Amino acid sequence: MERSIMKDLVQWKNSRHRKPLILKGVRQVGKTWLLKELASRYYENIAYFNFDEHPEYKQFFEHTKDIDRILQNLMMASGQAINPDKPESVLIVFDEIQECYNALNTLKYFYENKPHYHVACAGSLLGIALSKPASFPVGKVDFMNVEPMTFTEFLSANGDENLVIYLNNIDRIEPIPDVFFNPLYEKLKMYFITGGMPEAVRSWTEERDVELVQHVLYNILEAYERDFAKHPDPKDYPKISLIWKSIPSQLAKENKKFIYRVVKEGARAREYEAALQWLCDANLAYKIYRSSAPGLPISAYDDLSAFKLYLVDVGLLRRLSLLDPSAFAEGSRLFTEFKGALTENYVFQALRNQFEALPRYWAMNNPKYEVVFLIQRRNDIFPVEVKAESNVRSRSLAKFKEKYNDRVKLRIRFSLNNLRLDGDLLNIPLFMADYTDKLIGIALKEQ
Repeated sequence: MERSIMKDLVQWKNSRHRKPLILKGVRQVGKTWLLKELASRYYENIAYFNFDEHPEYKQFFEHTKDIDRILQNLMMASGQAINPDKPESVLIVFDEIQECYNALNTLKYFYENKPHYHVACAGSLLGIALSKPASFPVGKVDFMNVEPMTFTEFLSANGDENLVIYLNNIDRIEPIPDVFFNPLYEKLKMYFITGGMPEAVRSWTEERDVELVQHVLYNILEAYERDFAKHPDPKDYPKISLIWKSIPSQLAKENKKFIYRVVKEGARAREYEAALQWLCDANLAYKIYRSSAPGLPISAYDDLSAFKLYLVDVGLLRRLSLLDPSAFAEGSRLFTEFKGALTENYVFQALRNQFEALPRYWAMNNPKYEVVFLIQRRNDIFPVEVKAESNVRSRSLAKFKEKYNDRVKLRIRFSLNNLRLDGDLLNIPLFMADYTDKLIGIALKEQ
């Protein structure tokens, strides 16, 4: 499977300013595969060390920061070779590096004393690990975050490169012909079933086995549950698990604002805040705040008392919600199930991958209006509506424009309708969510 982040990894490899690399991301998102694939394509060899599989390797980092001595011990223990005369020919990989804080600290000395070595690390829940007392090589490492596969990457993995080429070549806002629109619509329904976790995608694209997809996603969710018990204080485990399992219920509400009493009757924020933050630090869930106004920077207008919670992956959300894949065959039901929660989560994932700032949302009461997302693109804020049905009338977008007319260059609506620009309203088909940034740029020029 081809991952778009590979071009960033190649750029890191070739950079004159390369530092030891840390790949972050949730469990089973493909970090290890990416590093091994990078080595197989662009290096002569790989020296791979997994601190979870071989905890004995940790001893080599406990009493010395001498890189030559550490590498010599690792080579003798593992039987792997690292040629000091051709350091650029081998990729040194430290996997599950969060299990060895001393190895994390040693990256500083790779950067300062042995910059010619190519060192890359992978870690699950690294954000949690880094929050623990430990010496971290600030400014001495590069970071990349590995996200679940996008719908575009899913299409490529599914053998639909012709559809990807078509989407990449769109340079005008005009309706998508049915010969492309219809298959893209059908493929998107399948993506809602699999989500973007690589093993789930592979189960479908290679085996065409929905039951296998179900099993893979179940195993991933079970692994996350085990992580809940492994990393935080034991007393927080039940709270983390309760919040995690409540997310489908939170998103199923008409008002998707996170409410603690949905987690447990009588639950209070102060009792569950730490557990909720742990999920967010682990990138398993994302908290998006209500914005009081479309100002810059977008974070300056956050209402910290009101937020929504979205899952890292739409396929995991579907599986956690116990929504059966049979909905795939029932027209647009998959997009509207529990009030469009899957669709919103999918759009959120696509927006998160394209814009540096996390989306926010906007709402007002008496009368009630809500814009699902606000996104910051460069120095502009754009309101975003998500419609899972063909009925796309949006009172909230109209109200937002009325209230902030001088600040709104373009309003964006995702729906099952075709691509078009009506004045300042850009309708984007759901299957084009990965191209939002590009389409906004085109629309602004065509206005």
